[in-house]
This record gives sequence, C-alpha cells and structure tokens, in this order.
Amino acid sequence: MSLDRSPTLTEAVEAYAAGLAPAVGDVARRAASAVPAFAERVQHAGLSADELASGDLTRLPILTKDDVLARQQAQPPFGGMLAEGATVRRVFQSPGPIYEPELDEADPWRWAPALAAAGIGAGDVVLNCFGYHLSPAGAMFEEGCRTVGATVVPGGIGNQDLQVRAIADLGVTAYVGLPSYLKALVDRFDELDLGAERWRLDKALVTAEPLPDSLRSLLQQRVSTVLMSYGTAEVGLIGYETAPGSGLLPAPGVHVEVCDLASGAPVAEGEGQVVVTLERPDYPLIRFGTGDLSAWTTGDDGSARLAGVLGRVGEAVKVKGMFLHPRQAASVMNGLPGVAAWRFVIDRVNHKDELTCEVVLDDSVGAADEVVEQVRASVRSGLRFAADVRPVDALPEGDAGRLVDARTWD
Repeated sequence: MSLDRSPTLTEAVEAYAAGLAPAVGDVARRAASAVPAFAERVQHAGLSADELASGDLTRLPILTKDDVLARQQAQPPFGGMLAEGATVRRVFQSPGPIYEPELDEADPWRWAPALAAAGIGAGDVVLNCFGYHLSPAGAMFEEGCRTVGATVVPGGIGNQDLQVRAIADLGVTAYVGLPSYLKALVDRFDELDLGAERWRLDKALVTAEPLPDSLRSLLQQRVSTVLMSYGTAEVGLIGYETAPGSGLLPAPGVHVEVCDLASGAPVAEGEGQVVVTLERPDYPLIRFGTGDLSAWTTGDDGSARLAGVLGRVGEAVKVKGMFLHPRQAASVMNGLPGVAAWRFVIDRVNHKDELTCEVVLDDSVGAADEVVEQVRASVRSGLRFAADVRPVDALPEGDAGRLVDARTWD
C-alpha cells in the first residue's frame, strides 16, 4: 500500500484482522485443549486445533445464542464451555435464560477503554444507571469504572427523583446508561429546580440503544461529551466511539468480524452479522454471533470501525436496552386467563421507548380491569418490562403473537 494515500475499506479491514491473527490463533489452540465444548465444535467442523493456530477461523461455524442456550440446558450451568479451574466471581442471567459467568479478574468485561475515551477516570463520580440485578450491565460498568479510578454511584434503573438529587448532592460528573434515560434525568433535574450551578455532569458513555444525532445534540446542551459504545451481555465491550460520529473502534481483547448472513464468511463491505472472538481461552466465545447487524467503515485515521448497530438478524428486538424475544413473550402470554390474542407494539416518543401490550379479551371475560391488571403483572414479572396494557377489539391480520417495532430513529 502506498504511503501517500489512505487505505481502502477492504485494506483497513484486512489489516485489522491480520494484526489480531496471532492472538486469535493462540486462543483457539489453547481453548481446544482446555474446554470440552470448544474441542467438540472443532471436531464437528472437521478441523484440528493446529489448523486454527494461524488465526483463520473462517471454516469454524458461527456459534449462535441458541447454540449456547442448548448447550447450557444439556449440561448446566455453562454447557461445558468453561475451562476446568476457572474461577467464577458472579453469574448473570440474560433472556433465554443464558447464564454468563464473570471471571475473577480486573475489568473482565473490558469497558475501561471506552470509559477512558469519554474522559472518565480518576476524580470522576459516575452515576451508573444500568441494572444491578440478574442482568450483567450494572456490574460490567462498575468494574470498568473502578479500573479507571472513578467513584461509582450505583443508580440502577428507576427512581429518578433520588438519582437527580444524588447528581446535585454528590457532584456527579459522569454518566453511564441509556441515552434516553440521560435525557429523562436532565428533564427531571430541571423540573425539580435543583439549581443549574449544581449540575456538574459533563461526560457520558451511552449504549444499549441508538443515539440519533437529534438526541445527541439535545444532550450536548448539558453534557459536553456524549460518546456511544456497543457491547452485549455475553461478550462485554465490542466497540466504542473515540469522538462523536467516529464509528465504533473495535475494543482490545476482542476480534470483530462482519459476516455474510448466508455463508457466515467475513465481509469487508456491506452489512452482515457482528461475530466476535474473545481473547479468553478459559471461557472461549469463539466466532460467537451476536445477532446484531453492522457494517465496516473507516475512521479519520484510516482504522477499521463498525458503523453502529444497524438492526437484528433474528426476531428479537431491544426495548429500553433489554432484549425481548417473541418466544419469551409467548411463554408469558399464551394461556393467560381471559386473553384470546395479543401483540406487543414498541414505539418511540420524545426519545424514549414505549411498550404497549394490546390484548383481545375472551368473550367470557366479566371484569376486563382484572384481566388487564393480570397481564400487566405477568409482563412485569415474566419479561421484566413495564408495559401499557390496552384492550382492543381485534388485531391487524397476521399480528397475533408478534412484536411490532414501530420506532423511527430520526
């Protein structure tokens, strides 16, 4: 490649992959000898560990979330995917359910580089507005914030009045969470009239939902640095912005591919599924399909970057930063007394997701209010979502049992 021109997109992607090939090959070789489930994958693909040592994993079929779920159900808790002797500090649960082990090491989900890119570090007080219960996001960011030396306020989700008072009283300087939730906190701070001089929050790392330019512009009126990042419950950090609109720089410790949906082969141009390999042989997610769609682009420095999350491969949709799958919805809704048919509609109002469950009531229902309340409680407990439940006379043809995504992101 000539030194007097920028690399093409294909050249940038190929250079990125070549640079990681030795580490990827080493992880594959070590995992094949230490992790039974991975050794089985290699054997079923007609390969040997030596054939993967070059770092070319393209002949290895993509590992899907359904594959992980099936393995865990057949061989609980981790489906034979954990090396003997690996120390698990915490276990989290994501929809499926899939159980994710947190290994006993510093910043095991590797969010520190993204936090540092947003300027978050020693001396910062960070309000962490991700959940701290079964899902791993709250703990992921807690570990990352501790690694960069920041103090953490474990805000979690909900109770905005207490959270904005903490922003004022504690001198919170940074935020991690959904971009839409940050907007809600800004609005609530102003509604409570807590004093402009007490708003010191000027850095934010956001993820788990799109960040349209219109919302970023609104947030930057109060928060000078708002950067986007991308990760999953299984993998942790995958990519992050280094400047607004810069594209997502692939994170250290993970090899990212964009793969053709039909063949599973990596592509340098066009959309495909984000497939990742972690440089972690004791719990090797190797060629793991995230289910997210993206495409390669290049940054101002010529580096290969992801263009963001452009959609989903399967039927699952992300609502308020959490996945909702038709299979999960059906397990909760089917058979509820008084419900003849149902669908979920996801919309976006004032940069905030709204979830509505439309139900057709059975003709035998006497007290509709009781059925509506039962549906609301079942959705909250079974799916971990708060939904507006709305009785309707009929659903559009073909929509029964579906998740309908009516959101726009302009």
